Amino acid sequence: MDSGENSYDGDLIGVDVGGTFTDLVRLDQTTGAVRLAKVASTLDNQAFGVMNAVAEADSELSRVALVIHGTTTTTNAVLERKLSRTGLITTAGFRDVLELGRRTRPQPYGMKGHFDPIIPRDLRLEVPERMDYAGRVVTALDEAAVRAAGE
Repeated sequence: MDSGENSYDGDLIGVDVGGTFTDLVRLDQTTGAVRLAKVASTLDNQAFGVMNAVAEADSELSRVALVIHGTTTTTNAVLERKLSRTGLITTAGFRDVLELGRRTRPQPYGMKGHFDPIIPRDLRLEVPERMDYAGRVVTALDEAAVRAAGE
């Protein structure tokens, strides 16, 4: 695959499920034809929206070699703070990263402000693990600690 060419025989589909619309693009590798579809998302069961987009793009599933799926519904839920009770298991030393963020303040150099964490601190748990800048393991993940945190 270093040549920049793919090794898939058949159509390629990319689909993004959003909070309002489901977008799909289909590439027919034989002809180079591209089909686009935009349909209403079906949030109660996202598969229905995806299948509606597949039909809208005249996609014959038996010809599809690869489907790449993405979704912005999770991102939207986080941004809009429409979340269920959620916990976070993170690498030791990073428990408060979500709360600290960039610490954008209403006034420059201001230390006052109301910062509601997305996940309450008591639901953010740490486990031993560390990787370096190149992705090499410095401290191996303690899987027993992960299991204990999940209980």
